[in-house]
Amino acid sequence: MTRKRKWPRPPTDDRKLAIALILLALLLGARVFLAENPQHNPWAPLDLRDDRGWATQTKLSGLRGDREGCRTVLDRSEVAFSTLSAAGEGECRRDDRLTLDTMPFAPRFPEVTCPVAAGMVLWLEKDVQALAKDILGSSVERVEQLGTYSCRRMYGDADAAWSEHATGNAIDIAGFRLSDGRTVSVLEDWDNGGAEGRFLAAVRDAACDSFGTVLSPNYNAAHADHFHLDQGRNPAMGACR
Repeated sequence: MTRKRKWPRPPTDDRKLAIALILLALLLGARVFLAENPQHNPWAPLDLRDDRGWATQTKLSGLRGDREGCRTVLDRSEVAFSTLSAAGEGECRRDDRLTLDTMPFAPRFPEVTCPVAAGMVLWLEKDVQALAKDILGSSVERVEQLGTYSCRRMYGDADAAWSEHATGNAIDIAGFRLSDGRTVSVLEDWDNGGAEGRFLAAVRDAACDSFGTVLSPNYNAAHADHFHLDQGRNPAMGACR
């Protein structure tokens, strides 16, 4: 009968050293990966020019309530903007007011909070333009907006909570004008069953990665003609309807 040979087990110290070296290699690899992919690194400063990553929504959420930190992000991302003086009183006091200088909006880019502006830059440059070219074969030349500021409670109900519009922390998007002259309207094209409808559904879904609340015609009749986008909630745990 042949007896199986028993190989000597490595010393405990050698085994611990091997494990430590493996862990060190993994840590070094992770460090290099995060350095090369700051969009996945929760400790790297947010730059709106970076691709979306694992940490993007968390960083966007961190801009809420941090006016100066948010404006620093716009500067770092080379986004041109103009700050505005505080305005309003009480629940409609707006301390964080700015307008982006080069975004293609009609009428001109409205007065919003910095977190809304940051979400808008990310949504338009990373999502809307790419989806327009892919689905419609044309780029977006202009975004049609219905406004941002309205000192009111939700749905005009005196007993309801204050709307995010009351502080300019929301924007309503009615449609898009393409570089080939076509116009895509939320009211007219949301349910048309064609490319325009698919484009609107796709940009609505994409907006949920940049804004805390996204409401579309699927939500209720009050939103039949626009998308409501606001930063009242954490973009990673918001409402997308």
